[in-house]
Amino acid sequence: AAMELPPSHYPASRAAALAAGFVCYRRGSPGRGLALRAVRWASRQDIDDVGRKYHLELVLEDVLDQDTTVNCTAEVLYHLGNKNVAPDVQFTIEGELKNADEADNIFYNRIKSLEEELVAENIPDSHGKVSPEMEPVLLLARVAAGYVVWQNSTENTKFQFAQIKHVKQVKRSDKYLEFDYMILLHEMVSQEIVPWQMTVLWHPQRGVQVTQDSRQPKHASE
Repeated sequence: AAMELPPSHYPASRAAALAAGFVCYRRGSPGRGLALRAVRWASRQDIDDVGRKYHLELVLEDVLDQDTTVNCTAEVLYHLGNKNVAPDVQFTIEGELKNADEADNIFYNRIKSLEEELVAENIPDSHGKVSPEMEPVLLLARVAAGYVVWQNSTENTKFQFAQIKHVKQVKRSDKYLEFDYMILLHEMVSQEIVPWQMTVLWHPQRGVQVTQDSRQPKHASE
């Protein structure tokens, strides 16, 4: 039987952070980022020989326009004992997400027309500021980080995106944009700041692919 949990309960908030990261990965783009605003309801159920399933009702907000929110129901299944299998996440969004096609295409065309590959670091900066032209680069990192968080979460972790340490565009001969990111994730349970390298491909019609990612030693970000 499912047991209801207080929405602020640690396990509920961990499962919610994972679910929100997964939704951002599946539905986000350089023109649209989604973040967890609130957990409205949560329950947990032990499934014999399988694992633990969390049922969640979430409120997600648009990173660029925090007045825009959508409700989301999600299920997160953590597999028993096997740390190498990513949790199963299923979700349904109620209502419409803001259309990001125009913003995505503007960003795509701008990067494609650069004479030299984009290189940047420390986004947001130490004051929390992001320049408008770096906003899509940051949103793309958040989307890709959603994939990394999904693949590496357990019931005892809660990852949050903190910062792009550096990003470098990689030249390609096909239609995709490729970026090599070093990001910082804040693991809220251990309070560790974890550097993570990600190679990210993106095309407006094809979505985001993280082709390679690896956790880096602590000093890698310095």
